[in-house]
Amino acid sequence: MEIVPKPPELLALHGVTSELFETLQRWFSVPAVISVDVSAVDSDASIRELGDPVMIAGFAMRKLQALHLLATPGVRTSTDVVVTMVQDLTRALIQAPTMRLRVQAETMDWDAAFAELDAGDSIDAEDAAPLAVDDEDPEATRFEELHGMLHIAVHAVLEASDGEISYLE
Repeated sequence: MEIVPKPPELLALHGVTSELFETLQRWFSVPAVISVDVSAVDSDASIRELGDPVMIAGFAMRKLQALHLLATPGVRTSTDVVVTMVQDLTRALIQAPTMRLRVQAETMDWDAAFAELDAGDSIDAEDAAPLAVDDEDPEATRFEELHGMLHIAVHAVLEASDGEISYLE
């Protein structure tokens, strides 16, 4: 196979993967080590794990670690590996901002939150959630921008390799 230099967009993923990784860890409180049940193909535990937002984020974080390595100068990879890695990440990254809100809603101490509102405690404008449903969430917007950079890198990889499977170095 032909060896193609890694395009700058792929090399730029080093910082992108780090930021996405840290955001997922913060949003979902993913522990430093996660365990996976591989006792049987259809074990009850594995079914629960595959739908658990923390596990979904943890699996995405693992793929971000791999993509971070592949974006490192001097680490050889191939176009198909980069494309597959980003494709695998996409579903989790698309769902993450919404899953984050669902997890927050499920873990919120609603009594305390309503008591705070009743007490008239002021909220720091920087920490305030959007006031309307269609207001922008800056964290989610940044997350989506970073996710978009993964796809920009894939397009650059495909362009650099003329759409062929090639080694990237």
